[in-house]
Amino acid sequence: MDERWNHNIHYHRLVLAAVPAGARRVLDVGCGEGILARELRSRAAHVVGIDSHEPSIERARSSATEDSGLAFAVGDVLSHPFEPESFDAVVSIAALHHFDAAAGLARMRELVRAGGVIAVVGLARSSTAIDRALDAAGLLASWALRATRRHWEHASPIAWPPPESYASMREIAERELPGARMRRLLLWRYSLVWTKPAHGIGR
Repeated sequence: MDERWNHNIHYHRLVLAAVPAGARRVLDVGCGEGILARELRSRAAHVVGIDSHEPSIERARSSATEDSGLAFAVGDVLSHPFEPESFDAVVSIAALHHFDAAAGLARMRELVRAGGVIAVVGLARSSTAIDRALDAAGLLASWALRATRRHWEHASPIAWPPPESYASMREIAERELPGARMRRLLLWRYSLVWTKPAHGIGR
């Protein structure tokens, strides 16, 4: 079992819980070194991870050589030739702020099948007093968690500050994924979960 921990890994459980039971194919967008992708194999028969950072994909592949249900690709999810509606779930942690959020969510919507799920844990900027109060509470929580866990710093590129605020991300989510459930999380992140309707969303 991988005992590494950081703020992103802390929220893997939210993504894993959102993957539909019986899922066959899951796409992990911005998979990095493949930690979440390997965990997703407990929920799906086949998991594909994609990331534009080639060194991270090389490390992901080296850790999954004996698992035929795992595949990793170097590339940009916006242009990679995945077939539309070819995944039962599309998930992503700390990657959406690396590219245009609206385009990213629209692409995820295109790739997930009807009845499938999109689950995102993302980063956004604080812009309100409530945001800043939650930031302060998150700092205390982070100190407490770091005291009891083995903190790990990933080697993937960092994009900071995030281009979107929590408020603007909510607006983008409502426009691109009508009915999506968005929550502000304590450790400077948000979660976004959406189930694609069986009969489309009028687009």
